[in-house]
Amino acid sequence: MSARLEEGAESLRREPVAVYELLESIVVEGRELGRESRHELVFEGDPNLVLLGDEPLLRSAFSNLVFNAIRHTPTRTRIEITWVRDREQGVLEVRDNGAGIPARHLPRLTERFYRVDPGRARDAGGTGLGLAIVRQILDLHEASLSIHSEEGRGSRFACRFPAQRLRDFSDATAV
Repeated sequence: MSARLEEGAESLRREPVAVYELLESIVVEGRELGRESRHELVFEGDPNLVLLGDEPLLRSAFSNLVFNAIRHTPTRTRIEITWVRDREQGVLEVRDNGAGIPARHLPRLTERFYRVDPGRARDAGGTGLGLAIVRQILDLHEASLSIHSEEGRGSRFACRFPAQRLRDFSDATAV
């Protein structure tokens, strides 16, 4: 995957990706990952909203966001994942009601090797590359990542995909 990221947009697949199904499988994996910590994963989405892109890369980005929410929020935290069309954009959101991220860290979260809490991330096996990779994958898909967080109230990570990358399921074969 890293070689394909380095190659950039030239190597990017532009195939119909059934994001709803992709997220369903990530949620199943996330529930297994969060079983001991008893996280509540809730998924809602539009099963007819298809994204033109590179499925393996999108799986990597989306699973990173979901698994980060599980790893970096307290036990019994509610994590909500949504996939919808909003103002002609495709929007994936991952929200939690965990401890939140201090505002001073938000501008640097997608920098390579940046960690909010270096000791905790190392214990959890983190390298500080996850959100940098997410941002790079989204850039290749002409998408953006916004991060909103409030200490004591939780965090929201939103991926916004442009209209030209969206298809309805019935039109997905007409790429």
